[in-house]
Amino acid sequence: METAYFIHRLHFAFLVTFHYLFPQLTMGLAPLIVVLKTIALRNGNQTYNNAARFWMKIFGINFVLGVVTGIPMEFQFGTNWARFSQMTGGVIGQGLVMEGVFSFFLESAFLGLFLFGEKRLSQLAHWWSGFMVFVGSWLSGFFIIVTDAWMQHPVAFTRLPDGSYQVSSFLGLLLNPWALIQYAHNMSGAVITGSFVMAAIGAFYLLNERSQEYGRIFLRVGVIAGFIFSALQIFPTGDLHGRYVAKHQPITTAAMEGLFRTEQGAPIVLLGQPDVEHQRIDNPIAVNKVLSFLIYGTTEAQVQGLNAFPKEDWPTNIPLLFFSYHIMAGLGTIFIAVMTLGVLFLWRNRLFTTRWLLWVIMLCLPFPYIANTAGWLTAEVGRQPWLVYGLMRTTVGFSSNVSAGNGMFTLLGFMGLYALLAIFFLFLVHREIEHGPGTQPNVEAQPITLAGD
Repeated sequence: METAYFIHRLHFAFLVTFHYLFPQLTMGLAPLIVVLKTIALRNGNQTYNNAARFWMKIFGINFVLGVVTGIPMEFQFGTNWARFSQMTGGVIGQGLVMEGVFSFFLESAFLGLFLFGEKRLSQLAHWWSGFMVFVGSWLSGFFIIVTDAWMQHPVAFTRLPDGSYQVSSFLGLLLNPWALIQYAHNMSGAVITGSFVMAAIGAFYLLNERSQEYGRIFLRVGVIAGFIFSALQIFPTGDLHGRYVAKHQPITTAAMEGLFRTEQGAPIVLLGQPDVEHQRIDNPIAVNKVLSFLIYGTTEAQVQGLNAFPKEDWPTNIPLLFFSYHIMAGLGTIFIAVMTLGVLFLWRNRLFTTRWLLWVIMLCLPFPYIANTAGWLTAEVGRQPWLVYGLMRTTVGFSSNVSAGNGMFTLLGFMGLYALLAIFFLFLVHREIEHGPGTQPNVEAQPITLAGD
C-alpha cells in the first residue's frame, strides 16, 4: 500500500511538472504579444506586426503541447486519486469545468483567428483576436489556481451527510483570498518566463548578427517587461503570499525556512542544509531577525518553529521543501539583477552592443522554468501531509485499488511518450527560430491599412 501511494504521488508529480512547462510560457507571452500588436496598430510598423505573428506561432506550439499534456492530468483524478475526486469533486470540479468550458474554448477559438484569419480580418479585429487569446489564457490560469487555492485554504464549502464537500458560495470560492494572492504571484512568474524567453531569442539573433531589427524589438520588450514583473514577483505579490502562508500555514513557513525551534527575532537562512533527524540547519548562512521582520514587520516578533506542531503534521519532505523554496527565492533575486542591468544598458543605448550581457540574457533562458517549477514544488510539498489542508490527508485520497505495478507501468509509458513530445516540441520551436520573424526585416516603418481605409 505504501508503495502504491508513493507511485501515485510520483505519477501525478511528473505529469503536472512536465505540463506546466508549456502554459507558463503561453500565459507569459500572451500580454507581450498584445504589446507588440498594439505598437504595430498605433505606429503602423509592419516589423512589430511580424514580430507579434512570430511569437503567436511559438504560443500556438506551446498551447498544443499544453493541451496534450494537460488532459491526462484530469483523467488521473478518477484513476489514481478516485477517493479524493469522490469527496471533493463538488468543489474542485467547479473551477476545472469553468476552465474547460470558457477559457479553453475562448483561447483556442481566437488563437485560430489570429493565426489563420489575418488576411480576412481588419487590423483592429486581428488585434482584438490577440487580446482575447490573452484574456483566455489568463482566465485559464485563474480557474486552475482557484482549484489549487481551495486545496491550500478551503473556503465557501459545506459537508454533506455522506462526508463529501460541496460549494456553498460560488462567489466565495472565486474570491478566496489565497487564490487572488497566489494568482497574482503565479502570473507575474509566467510573464517573467515569457520575458526571458523573448529577450533570450532577441539576444540570440543579435549575437548571430541575423534578424537584428527583430532582435532589438524582442530585447527591448522582454527586458522592460522582465524588469517590471521580476520586481512585482518579490513585492508585493511574493511578500503578500509569504505573509498569508505564515498566517494560515505556519508549519509550512517553518519548514520552508528551516526553523526547527520557535524563536523571537527569528533569522532568515540564506544557505544551509536541513538535518531533520537532529532538527538543525547545517552550515547555515543566516541574517538575524529578518524572518520576524518579513512576516510581522518587527524584528522582535516570535515565529513558530516546527517544534510547536505535532510531528505527524510536518511536511513529509522538509529538505525538498527547503531547497525548492530557496532555489525559487535565489533565482528571483538573480532575475532582478539581470533585468536591472538590462534596463540600465537599454537606457544608455548600450544593450544591443554589449555582448557579455547579451550572453548572460540568452543563457538565463531556462532559469524561469526552474524557478516556477521550484515555486510550485514549494506550494504543493508545503501543503503535505494534506491533500485539502486541514480536511483530507493525502494518504486517504489515492486509489487504493490501483496497484503499484499498474501505476509504475503507466508512469513509464507517459515518460516515454513525453520524451518524444519534448523532442517534437524542440524541433518545432527550433524550426521557427531558425526561420525567423521575417526574411527581410522592415527597418523603416511601413503603414498598416485598416479595413475600409
